[in-house]
Amino acid sequence: MGVIEETRQVLQDFIAPEFRAIDARLSALEKRIDGVDKRIDGLDNKIDRNHAEVMAAIHRIENYTAVLERLARLEAKMQTAA
Repeated sequence: MGVIEETRQVLQDFIAPEFRAIDARLSALEKRIDGVDKRIDGLDNKIDRNHAEVMAAIHRIENYTAVLERLARLEAKMQTAA
């Protein structure tokens, strides 16, 4: 056997199985990462919904506060007019 054939045989016998094992582990990690990405996407959507709800509540409070201020001004005018 020549040096090239021996080298090729060593690569096939020892290194190639290691590469296949590494590839299998990387594939498993990619699947786990995909699962984590999906959970993160779900959490992002939930955070966005909660943020929208909080902002809507803040706007309602601001509107309510503005109405209360206008009502207080009107009541003050009515008291000074009376």
